[in-house]
Amino acid sequence: MKVLHLISSPRGNSSFSIKLGNAIIEKLKSVNAVDAVVVKNLTDKPFPHLEEVHLNSFFTPAEERTADQLVAIKHSEDAISEINDADIIVIGVPMYNFGIHSTLKAWIDHIARAGITFVYTAEGPKGLIKNKKVYLAIASGGIYSQGAYKSFDFTEPYLRVILGFLGIEDITTLRVEGLNIDGVKESAMEKAIAEVDQVIK
Repeated sequence: MKVLHLISSPRGNSSFSIKLGNAIIEKLKSVNAVDAVVVKNLTDKPFPHLEEVHLNSFFTPAEERTADQLVAIKHSEDAISEINDADIIVIGVPMYNFGIHSTLKAWIDHIARAGITFVYTAEGPKGLIKNKKVYLAIASGGIYSQGAYKSFDFTEPYLRVILGFLGIEDITTLRVEGLNIDGVKESAMEKAIAEVDQVIK
């Protein structure tokens, strides 16, 4: 079993989404035969925002791509290969301004490719990435899993939609939240770890 751990927080050792992601992986190791963990830190080497050369490379047949297009498409080809090689994908998701970090959005833009990871059919779009398990490790200063601010959360809903569009529907969300709230932040990580232990068995 191979695990792909995607990191999208630039905060390094102080990042709670990274800590939660690591806790998920450690739990997976304790209950499954994990053969390898591939860590992809999207903030160390950010994927470029889509430009004309990237888009042109996506829609140009492989044998007709220019040298520039071959360089441009490598980000996408490598990312899709990493997904295909993984059995489980753990995605660290810090919430910024109610949404995902731009590095994670850029990664998504490079893996969402018509004809490669999804196709349009007479019955509608069909995702081509199958048999993957995803854990979302979401970290936020407020509480968005329930209560008055639940509708402000554009991390989990967006990721469930886009990953589902690509064919990944087995998604479990785990959260460390309330990190900026006195009386909550002190036990937020402990509560998140307890949830990991309860969910992953």
